[in-house]
Amino acid sequence: MLARSAKKALAANPSKPKFRFRGCLFSQQDARQTRALATQVQHHLPASVDDRALINLFDNPKSSFRSPFAATGLFGHPSLTQPSSIISLAGATLIRAQLLTDRILRARESRDELAKVVKNLDRLSDMLCGVIDLAELVRNAHPDQVWVDAANRAYESLCEFMNVLNTHVGLYKVLKAVLSDPSIVATLSPEAHQTALIFWRDFEKSAIDLPPAERNKFVSLSSDILILGRKFLEGANAPRPPTSIKPSELAGLTDKGMGVRLQLQAHFTQRDLLVYPGSMQAHMIMRSAPEEEPRRRVYLAANSSTPEQIEVLETLLRKRAELARLVGRDSFAHMTLADKMAKTPDNVYNFLDALMKHTRPFARRALHTLSQRKQAHHGLSSLPIIQAWDRDFYCPPEPPAPPIPLPPLTLGTVFMGLSRLFQNLYGITLRPADSASGEVWHSDVHKLEVVDQDKGIIGWIYADLFARRGKASGAAHYTVRCSRRTDDDDVRGDGTIEGAEWRIRESEEFDAVKRHRLPNEDGVFQLPLVVLLCEFSRPSVVLTLFHEMGHAMHSMIGRTEYQNVAGTRCATDFVELPSILMEHFLNSPTVLSLFDVDESSTVRQIGNHHSDPCHSIDTYSQILLAAADQIYHSPGVIDPSFNSTLELAKLHDTRGLIPHVPGTSFQTQFGHLFGYGATYYSYLFDRAIASRVWRNVFTGDPLNRETGEKYKHEVLRYGGGKDPWQMVSALLNAPELAAGDAEAMRQVGEWKIEDDVGQPGRH
Repeated sequence: MLARSAKKALAANPSKPKFRFRGCLFSQQDARQTRALATQVQHHLPASVDDRALINLFDNPKSSFRSPFAATGLFGHPSLTQPSSIISLAGATLIRAQLLTDRILRARESRDELAKVVKNLDRLSDMLCGVIDLAELVRNAHPDQVWVDAANRAYESLCEFMNVLNTHVGLYKVLKAVLSDPSIVATLSPEAHQTALIFWRDFEKSAIDLPPAERNKFVSLSSDILILGRKFLEGANAPRPPTSIKPSELAGLTDKGMGVRLQLQAHFTQRDLLVYPGSMQAHMIMRSAPEEEPRRRVYLAANSSTPEQIEVLETLLRKRAELARLVGRDSFAHMTLADKMAKTPDNVYNFLDALMKHTRPFARRALHTLSQRKQAHHGLSSLPIIQAWDRDFYCPPEPPAPPIPLPPLTLGTVFMGLSRLFQNLYGITLRPADSASGEVWHSDVHKLEVVDQDKGIIGWIYADLFARRGKASGAAHYTVRCSRRTDDDDVRGDGTIEGAEWRIRESEEFDAVKRHRLPNEDGVFQLPLVVLLCEFSRPSVVLTLFHEMGHAMHSMIGRTEYQNVAGTRCATDFVELPSILMEHFLNSPTVLSLFDVDESSTVRQIGNHHSDPCHSIDTYSQILLAAADQIYHSPGVIDPSFNSTLELAKLHDTRGLIPHVPGTSFQTQFGHLFGYGATYYSYLFDRAIASRVWRNVFTGDPLNRETGEKYKHEVLRYGGGKDPWQMVSALLNAPELAAGDAEAMRQVGEWKIEDDVGQPGRH
């Protein structure tokens, strides 16, 4: 649809299964596979003045006084100096958007105007998303509630107009006229044609060509799904009731901190302890209680559901199935996957089946190791079954040490390492920039210029990294403004409204900020602007920064002529590839040496890196969740006898490795079923591709400029403007993948997911 806003699509979701970065649990075979000590010498570019300035920016921030009178507005927009200004901007944007809509609706009166329809639809989308995405950021990051309230008003008014456009029959008919005219289609660039097809598919998903009565039903079902989705997420995040733990069951706790306090509390009160799922006490018991019974009780409580929560989920699934049937699709999965890399549910199953078959032996070997531990712990004569509540107790939480000794890591040294990595790969660096008074929303926010050695500044990153009251939780990459070519906009052709000239000028001046003519490139471009929103309590979350900066570089380098396909505005099952690939660089001693400001070469020992056998158990569990997601969005949901709990139990008992626990119903806490319905496989899919790219393209020489340029030009620069299968095929020199058919999906499933530093809650 016209709204392809990045907003929180790339945000962490607390319901994501945890990927634990663990170690210290070896089977004999794992020990044999540990790499021998070796020495490696790699030369790379020394730290520059700007690299060293990053350390000062983040580790030694200046405590300068800022005038309460803003010199500029948010992100350098002179008009955005007070909360009311964002409401005014939304109103001005609506006036211009209506003028542009009317122009598009008249396009069939002139072949010249028909030729401009795709460009004008993209302009219309950008005009609205430029303010919607800004408002979304303010809603989640600004500490002033007055600003938040104003942003909510602006967001809601523009989204209401956007929803009208998404089901506008007139716009659909004009686009249909364009795509039905071979002479006009022949004039479209590949990127423009891809943009037109995206608009076309999104219109069709909105039941645009149905009779009025059925379209009204579509709108009603869509509204029901939105309401049910909110209820489902509320239930998923709702606290579960506590469980009662007897004091005698806490004997022998291995945790000598909180465990001792709990034992003392039980001793003095002589009462059973009430332990709430998700609490620190619950996590401690799952990790430290030698007796099974308290762990079993905590697990049952944590995975409980009320009948109402189950009914909300199953009603949501049925409504989605009805919606899909209404637009002629067999299921919600069929409707959702049509424009993804997977294309069909069968192809997703091809991928999951192959991945499951490949992963199962590793997961079984890991479970065997856990079973041996459990046998020794209880002094049993035979190997016991590993239950769901055994996982955390028998897999120690200590992470393996990094492959080489590291200097003390701070936020500044990590950003310096990132800048040096990008310089080696792409000829791109991060440069600290001063922000004017009023430009940022909190003193913690730091501004970075993204600088290409040939083209100069190509975009901006605002880093808001620390937790504070009222700020959105998790880690997210917000695209506040996308790339777009602007010198061929033909704004004068939009017309005007007598008496509203000053409001139109207000919107035009907002759009005009941050447009540049880049060296050696035709045209004027609107440059990308992104925000990294995290909630670090201390500056040591290296993996999260590498992941989110993978998204940020996609936004910076994916500079397209059409904002609808710029940067991260691409297929759901492709968008995580650049960010997951960035995580793999942390496995390289050469890359890790970039964190050391005083060295330009590495002479380091290698061999301290080892695999975590429990990682394969977690991967297998995620495969099962992806399979459950497909089942929940299959045609079978329409059957009155459909039972989500029974389906999950059947899946675990037939294809799982750890038995399903009767009385549990985790599906009501599987929050991705709403935001990523029928596409939960995407993260596994991109992990598999990223592992292959790392191993086949980067691992031998991860700082090689020629390799970085190939990745930049074959993948990153296209954003969503090219078929992802063609991009991956070219990068891997694997022409057999280009068709993106069932065999290609199966082949990706057979690739090993490896060298992946797994952590919870990344997106």
